[in-house]
Amino acid sequence: MPRRYQRRRPRQVVPDYVDWKDVDLLRQFVPERGKIMPRRITGITAKDQRRIAAAIKRARAMALLPYVSE
Repeated sequence: MPRRYQRRRPRQVVPDYVDWKDVDLLRQFVPERGKIMPRRITGITAKDQRRIAAAIKRARAMALLPYVSE
């Protein structure tokens, strides 16, 4: 049986400092349903995923991003 190889997704570029006020950047990682996208979908590193998740949660607490959308 031939092996199936999956292509690696290209690593998404995330700035060194993720600011919770940068809503345009954070919206790239939150689909219309309002959940944080997993790193297997976004292709970012685990460290970047933790920083993005913390910034999204902080932005939600400051009412810049919704917790859920309609």
